[in-house]
Amino acid sequence: MSKLPRLPFADWIDEGVDWLVVTFGTLFDGISAFLKGIVEGLVTGMDFVPSILLAIIFAVIAYVLSTRGIALFTLIGLLFIDYLGYWYPMLQMLALVLASVAIALIIGIPLGILGSQSPTSKKIINPVLDLMQTMPAFVYLLPAIFFFNIGVVPGVVASVIFSMPPTIRLTMLGIEQVPKDLIEATEAFGSKTSQRLLKVQIPLAKSTIMAGVNQSIMLSLSMVVIASMVGAPGLGEEVYRSVTQLKTGKGFETGLSIVIVAIILDRITQYAGKRKRKTAK
Repeated sequence: MSKLPRLPFADWIDEGVDWLVVTFGTLFDGISAFLKGIVEGLVTGMDFVPSILLAIIFAVIAYVLSTRGIALFTLIGLLFIDYLGYWYPMLQMLALVLASVAIALIIGIPLGILGSQSPTSKKIINPVLDLMQTMPAFVYLLPAIFFFNIGVVPGVVASVIFSMPPTIRLTMLGIEQVPKDLIEATEAFGSKTSQRLLKVQIPLAKSTIMAGVNQSIMLSLSMVVIASMVGAPGLGEEVYRSVTQLKTGKGFETGLSIVIVAIILDRITQYAGKRKRKTAK
């Protein structure tokens, strides 16, 4: 048994969290109201449209961005979820995922661009990403509960933190993989850094960046069930309730519904990143 004194690291973390809650409580309340308003607004907006019409709209989007086969799968899959009786929980889950991924992209892509342009920034960002990716997902829920109470907001915050690293890493990777001769050519013509980024590097890195978006969506979906443990609504809540009540059939139904949504989002973003035109498969 070690004779070294115990380092009170956990106590320091608790004291730091308490200090943040007391000092920035008003700020956290504002963020909570903002995020809750976004998710509830998305749910209300999608629920206002009849389910059949909304399924057709999503199928049209899938047809434009991907292929006819994926569009057909989107239509059939969403109608199947509706007929199972999980349409509204699906909308709640989809709103949570869309809000989380949007915030992750708004923060992650600029950080990825910064890391690709500044070696110092990259040396700071990479260890933070390592921590974010290796930390157990459940751990993210603890500070989120303290800062934002229970409900949809800590679910969004935890999903953002959990899903952001792929976007940052693949944005950096995509920009760094742009051929050096193209960079030298743009510099020879006197282009500025912003012009080089917007007109050469980012367009050429689009497929890699979209791969990061795809991974962020998948990770956000994987947080759905975990977020339900802190009161986040949606299909994850239905899965969690099925597990606690030992309802195997209901659990399989809700799990299958999550899989259908995941496949739809995965295929659409994959084809969007590859610049696929609408073609029949």
